Amino acid sequence: MPDINGPGQEPSEKRPFIREKIVRPPLTKRQLIKRMAAFVFIAALGGAAAGASFAVVRPLAEKYLVEQPEKGTVPVTIPKDEPESSSGAEETMTVQEESLPGGEGQAEETESSPEESGTGTETEPETETEEETAPIEEVIESVLETRAYSAQDLDDLYGGLRSLVREADKGIVEVHSLKQETDWFDNPVETAGLYAGAVIASTGQELLILTPDEAVENADSIKVTFEDSTQADGVIKGTDTISGVAVVGVDVGQLDETTLMNISVLQLGNSYSVKQGDLVAALGAPAGLVHSSAYGSISYVARNVQVADGVSRFLYADVRSDAKSGTFLLNMAGEVIGWVADIYEEGQTGITVAMAISDYKSVLERMFNGYAAPYMGIYGQEVTDSMAEQGIPQGVYVGECVPDSPAYNAGIQNGDIIIRINDEDILTIKDYQSQVETMNPGAVVTVAVQRKAVEEYKELEYQVTVGAR
Repeated sequence: MPDINGPGQEPSEKRPFIREKIVRPPLTKRQLIKRMAAFVFIAALGGAAAGASFAVVRPLAEKYLVEQPEKGTVPVTIPKDEPESSSGAEETMTVQEESLPGGEGQAEETESSPEESGTGTETEPETETEEETAPIEEVIESVLETRAYSAQDLDDLYGGLRSLVREADKGIVEVHSLKQETDWFDNPVETAGLYAGAVIASTGQELLILTPDEAVENADSIKVTFEDSTQADGVIKGTDTISGVAVVGVDVGQLDETTLMNISVLQLGNSYSVKQGDLVAALGAPAGLVHSSAYGSISYVARNVQVADGVSRFLYADVRSDAKSGTFLLNMAGEVIGWVADIYEEGQTGITVAMAISDYKSVLERMFNGYAAPYMGIYGQEVTDSMAEQGIPQGVYVGECVPDSPAYNAGIQNGDIIIRINDEDILTIKDYQSQVETMNPGAVVTVAVQRKAVEEYKELEYQVTVGAR
């Protein structure tokens, strides 16, 4: 085969391939600055685009992809009150004596120490003090007997009450119940009812207002007007037809800072400490007009009165009131101790009957948090010793099973003895009331009763679907 590479040349497969390495010239300062500027510009442009995209997309993502907490869901708890013990003072004295070093022996030594220290110098000043005090007391009594009191003196005595009412009235609001109706000619007509409400709690997100249940009954919308005439929309948190009250919530986002600062949140008092003769103030609408007030005193405290699913206290007061418009009783510390409910007035004239607040704090707590209170529909009493002697089993005697109530619909009858709820024995009305308070509307509970047969009591069990008050 002829050589194609020509004479004097190496074969192509043996000749090395020519390789070149291209080296770019170094960047000048001007080029370097331009490139850096372009990089910064592109980075800034990308960051701005990303920020704008995030601002647009984030609200949509939070709305549709993230579960949002509902406004006003901050849990509200109300400390419960315990009825005062009549022997409380004696128990306190006993604890104080036992807490002394040395116990009773130390107390005896303390009492005998004056005698051991001598009688000459210590007892004489005490005798002189007593002799000097007696004439002073007599002088004061004689001055008081001869003093002619003026109208100004009486006005001064009421000065403290006026100050209390003025401050507490900042927590009173107007609740407008708006209803959409039609007239005879089928024209839309809006009717409004006006009621008093008391601001009794704040969650930081909303104000919680106690008002008559009639204020929210069949209402299409609710408006709340505060003392400075600021108006806001209200929502129904809960109602209790048994005690005749409702709770309305107002989002604080509707109110400016000045209005919020001027609102006085009324604290809940301890109605178990209320005694006959205590002074009280009636606020809300005791005269039928919101922001009216009245003074009076407690005439009588009725204890252990049978109410639906428990017992309660009623406060009888010689003070003007209007249950329909809303009247709240306050003690001299400015605390709410009860509210007037016309369903328990029992026809008394010139006397006010109020629900005692301490017995309903668990119900109010549920309504504050948007939950309904449980309802069974039983008026009961404990089996007394005399009833037990007649052969009635121990438990809660059903005096009345409210028609169409959950207990009634389940089959429980008047005269039954409730002895057990689920696995808990029921011996007293407090046992029964405590069990009901732990229930949730819609739950099914097993209620065991003893029912009188021909010659003896027989145990029966019923499945009761808990209702709502």
